[in-house]
This record gives sequence, structure tokens and C-alpha cells, in this order.
Amino acid sequence: MPGALMNKRKLKRQLSLIQVVMLGTAGAIGAQIFVLTGYAAAMVGPAFVLAIILGGVLSYSIALNYGELATMFPETGGAMTYVREAWGTNLLSYLVGSLDCLSSTFFAALSAVGFAYSLQIFLPALPIVPTAIAVILFFVVLNILGVGNIGNVQIVLGGILLFFLLAYIVLGLALPGGFQWSTFLPDGKFFIHEGGWDNFRMLLSTIALAYVAYIGFEVIADDAEEIKNPDTALPRGILISLTVLLVLYPLIVLVTLGTVPWPELVGSETAMTDAVARFLPQWGPPALGVAGIIATLTSVNTALLSATREAFTLSRDGMWPRVLSRLGRFRTPYVSVIVIGAIVVIVASIGLVDFLSYISSSGYLFVLFWSNLALIRLRKRYPDIRRPFKVPLFPLTAYLAVGTCFLIIAFTEWRALAFGVALLGTLTLVYYLAPVVNQMYKTRIGSMEKIKDRILVPIANPKSGANLVRMATILARASEDTSVCIFNVQNSEPTPAQSSRAIAIPAELLREAQKRNVPIYTKNRTADSISRGILDEIEHNPNIKFILTGWPGPLSANPNNPVKVLLEKAKTNMAVLLSRNSGKINHILVPVGGGLHSRLALRVAYEIASQENAYITALHIYSKITESEDIEDELNFLREIVVDELGLVPTRLTLRIMQAEQVTQGVLQETKRQSYDLVIMGASEEYGSGTRLFGSVDDWIIEHIEHCSVLLIRHHELTPVHWIRRQFKKAGEL
Repeated sequence: MPGALMNKRKLKRQLSLIQVVMLGTAGAIGAQIFVLTGYAAAMVGPAFVLAIILGGVLSYSIALNYGELATMFPETGGAMTYVREAWGTNLLSYLVGSLDCLSSTFFAALSAVGFAYSLQIFLPALPIVPTAIAVILFFVVLNILGVGNIGNVQIVLGGILLFFLLAYIVLGLALPGGFQWSTFLPDGKFFIHEGGWDNFRMLLSTIALAYVAYIGFEVIADDAEEIKNPDTALPRGILISLTVLLVLYPLIVLVTLGTVPWPELVGSETAMTDAVARFLPQWGPPALGVAGIIATLTSVNTALLSATREAFTLSRDGMWPRVLSRLGRFRTPYVSVIVIGAIVVIVASIGLVDFLSYISSSGYLFVLFWSNLALIRLRKRYPDIRRPFKVPLFPLTAYLAVGTCFLIIAFTEWRALAFGVALLGTLTLVYYLAPVVNQMYKTRIGSMEKIKDRILVPIANPKSGANLVRMATILARASEDTSVCIFNVQNSEPTPAQSSRAIAIPAELLREAQKRNVPIYTKNRTADSISRGILDEIEHNPNIKFILTGWPGPLSANPNNPVKVLLEKAKTNMAVLLSRNSGKINHILVPVGGGLHSRLALRVAYEIASQENAYITALHIYSKITESEDIEDELNFLREIVVDELGLVPTRLTLRIMQAEQVTQGVLQETKRQSYDLVIMGASEEYGSGTRLFGSVDDWIIEHIEHCSVLLIRHHELTPVHWIRRQFKKAGEL
């Protein structure tokens, strides 16, 4: 079904109607209205009131379309989602989503810089860039902690902002020195240009300049997946927020131009401050300065929210890197938030304000145009789809919205369009070149993996290591051109007789290796310790895909445990086997948490199952979640991991989720529910702590699970990469 979120991990619905209205209202006001009047006064004088009214009325057609589209597909992504459903996942949906995301990203940076400049009015010594970065990081943390926090902050900030603006309107109309008709029309003329065409042309140009002040509904649509009761809250939030803006903006312009004659405001960036100084000279300017600061904060808040949700959707649809769609403890896309936040910080630090404002403006134009066309196509493509809200007077409303977009584009500043075209060209190149680069990367990684063609099995006693070698042959058979090396470390310089004597391999293991067509051989190395000998072997012969050792017992029992040293220092993947049976493997259990190590465990389980014709149960354990939506989300999360790692959900793999207070409790309960021959687990992050081997969970399970073998897996990664990944994970668990 179109628009369904089957097999996708969803965000949590937390935003109420009042929060939605504030996102669409206060987020749209931003800083534009504080600086727009002076520029518009130079273009059309008093007719700016008419221009901003017409801009709002024309925006209703677009907002109504968004109301229908958002309730049809109440998920993140906004315009990108609608274009994808209308024309498929292709270049167009990629461009719409990417441009929408980048436009919001750049707008967040602009608003953060605007906040710093606004705050500098009260604190002149305040540095611009560090201040902008600080406010960005504040909202990044809010985004990670949950969209409810964003909505609550928006209610507070938006309420204060609306109070200041309403006070500006009421006091400007009531107090002496405020609005006067004679000031509004200083020479009795509403239109300032000679000739009807010049006035009409400049009026349209002003509408194009002012339209961006009305597109708060786009933010609402981008975050539709986190809104409660979307069938009613989405259209109501969109239309209420637009109506509030349509009432506020003309009145603000009327008071401003009716207090200070428009010729005096031409080119002014402080038109409202100039006006309030006339009717409230003592308190007006600082109060309006505070309102401007709050307006920039609400813009940062909503723009960052919109950008991160677009990035999440692009990732979830496979158009951007998959890692960006990971959700944290609060069901927020914390990786997207961190990455987009970092980009906003970089952009704000560079400070290319004019350049970025052009890109932001042209990006929104492109997005609005295609989203409105999508409604027309979707009405034809899916005539019977559920539509909780339907656009009135269709198709007239839809065609009016498309015409409005054409109008805005035709009269938009040429540099904005030029930058937009350049960015579209760049994104198109990325779209077509990314698969080529990705394939080259995979080929490179594949060739490197083929070089790592040995599974190293360190054993001192070949007889006791029979199960290790058997497991190694299974893994080697699953990989092309992989051999098994039975490795022995001697503690002193061998005599000629010792060095010529190979480790004996039991005949049954040789027969099994031959049956599986796996090369198997032995090798000796001299070193002062077992771990040193293995590390020397890796250093001099880095073609080792896996080190497979036996379980050495709890770490506390042997502080100089060689496995501990290898886990910390070996620059390759590592596995430890505790074998409790030597028969055929029929059923494998893989607890999956989503981390790097559990993903490798899943891959290893799949390879073993393919050789043994075994069944796999992928188990995901969650805690303290009772809502059906949350349970479905956990199952989708598990399915996404399996598909990401294996490319599909194999027919012999079962997805299972379980609620338990602790992972250990859940795994033990599952092994009692069904008989398993092998449990494969990825290491927890504690393996590098020095107090555990593979982590408290893994170490406990390997000691307490009975009647089945346990294979613990540690994925090797470079230390800087490990540190960065840990920081991301900590951010997601805040």
C-alpha cells in the first residue's frame, strides 16, 4: 500500500495540536518580519500591506494541498514523501528531499547567526560564532532528548513572541505617536510607481519576497510522523498557523508603515524598532530586541527539526547513508541530529550568510512546486486511497497552488534561482556518481577481505581443540578461498627436531575438512607468551580473517588471560567458543542489539546456518515498553538490521522480540523456551574495560546457559572509529 510504513522503524507520536500550531507559527515568523518591511517599502511602499495579504491568501492553496498530502501519508519527509509516492523512489524524490533538507539546514545556520547578532545588541562583547554554535548545540541536545521537548520549548518561546507582536500591534494602534493614516499614505498614494504595469510587476516581486514568511506548514508536514492524532491535528495545525500569520503580518506592516513614513524606512533593517521608538520610546526598542532574539531561536528550533527529519527519511528510504536512520532511546533519529547539527555548526562558522540565504530560498521554491504537482498525480494514481482531509474545489485549488509557485519562481531574485540550479546540478552528479563510488569501495573492501583468507585457531592440545577446528572449517567453507591455520606458540627457541615436527591433526578433522573442501594446515611460532606469538603472526602476516579461540574462563580467574590481550590488541575479528556439544548444528540463537558486534554475530550465524542447513532465531530484547506502536517499532528495528546486514530476511530465519528487564534474563528465558545448539553473541562495549572479557552480559551468558554451545564475537575497528561510535551511542542513550 502506498505510504505505509511497513518494515520501517517509526518515530514516536508526541506532539499535541498546540505544539504543532506553535511550530508552524513561531517557526515561520523567524527574523524575516523584523527586516522585511524596510526592503519591501523600497519596492512598493504602502502596497506592501496588499502584497503580504495576497501572499498569505495564495499560500492557502498550497497549505490546503499539504493538509491532504500530510494526512494521506502521515510520516516524516514532507514533500519528499509525496513526490516519492507520486513518481517513485528516483532522482526527483532524491532531489526534492535533499534540497529540502539542505534548505532547512542552511536556514538553521542563518537563524543561529542571526540570534548571535541580535543578542549582541544587549551584550556587545559577545562573540558571534561561539554564540551561534552554543545555541545550535542546545537545540541538538533537545532534538536527541525527544520531540516533546522541542514542542514545549516552542510553546514557551512562541507564546512570548506572539505576546510581544500583539503588544506591538495593539499599542501601535492605540498610543499617541503610533499609527496614523496620514503617515501610512504620506502623499495620498497607495501605489508608488507610475503606470499600472510597474506597480503590478513590483507587487508580484514583493509577494515572491514575502512568501517564505508563510511556509511554516512545511515544517509541520516534515514532522507529521511525530504528531498525535494526525488525521485532525495535521490539517488543523497547518491552517490555524497560516491563519494566525495572515492576521499578524498585515497588521504589523500596517502599524510600521503607519508610524514611520515609508520613504524613511527604505532599506532599513530595523523598521519595526524605528517604529516602536515613536510610540513607546523607553521600553519599546529593547522589548522588540528581545522579540527578535526569540524569533531567531524559534527558527533554529524548527529548521533543525525539519532538516533532521528529512535526513532521517532520506536514510530510511536508502537514498542517504543508512546510519542516519538509527533511533535512540527516545525514538529520535539521534545520528541524523548529530550529523545535521555538525553541518549547521560548520556552516554557521563559515558565515556565508547571503550565499546560504539564496540556496535556502531557491530550495524551498523547488520543493513547493513539486509537492503541489504530486497532489494532482496522486489523485489520479490512487483515487481510492484513504484521505482524512480532502482539498476543497479540487482541481482548482491544486492548479492555483502550482500557479502560485510559478509566480513566485518568475519573480524571485535571479541569484537565488542561479544558486538553486547549481545545487541541483551538484546533487544530480552525487546521485549518479554515488553508486559508482560505492561499488568501487565495495570492490576494494572485497579484495581486501579476500586477502584475509585465513582463520587462525590457536590450540595447545589438538584433541581438546577438535570442536574449535570443526567450527573453523564451517566458517571457512562459507567464505571463498579461506583456509584454517592451526597455530601453536612455543615458549622458547625450538630445537631442530621440534621445529620440524608439525602439530598432529586428528584424522576425523582432516576428513571433515576434506569433505568441506577446506585447506587446513599447522604453523608454529616462538614467543614469550601465547598472546605475543599470535599478535606477531598478525603483524607479519595480516591475512587473518578471524581468530577463533576456546573459552579461557572468567577474567577474574586469570588476570593474564591471553584472550583478554587479544581482544584489546588484535587488529582483526575475533571469536571465542565454549563448546558443549559436538553434534550437528540445527538451531542457532542470535541476540541482536543493533551494535557493530551483534551485526557481525548475525552475519556469522547466517554463514554457519548456510553450511549446516540450520535455522536461526534473531532475538531482540527490549524493556519497559507496552504500547503496541512501540512493540511494532522494535520488530521493524530488528527487521531493518537483518535486511541491512544480510540483504533480506532468509526463509530459515525467524524474527523474535521479547520484553525483559535485562538482556541476560531474556536470553536465558529464550533458551528455556526452545532448544538451541548454538548461541552467537556480539561483544558489549565493556570488552575494552579491563574488567570483563566480552562484557558483563556475554560473560554471564556463557557461564550460565546450559546444554548449548556459545560463540562470542568481537568486530575489530580502529581506535578513533571506536571512540566516535561510542560517542554517537552515548548521545542516543541520553
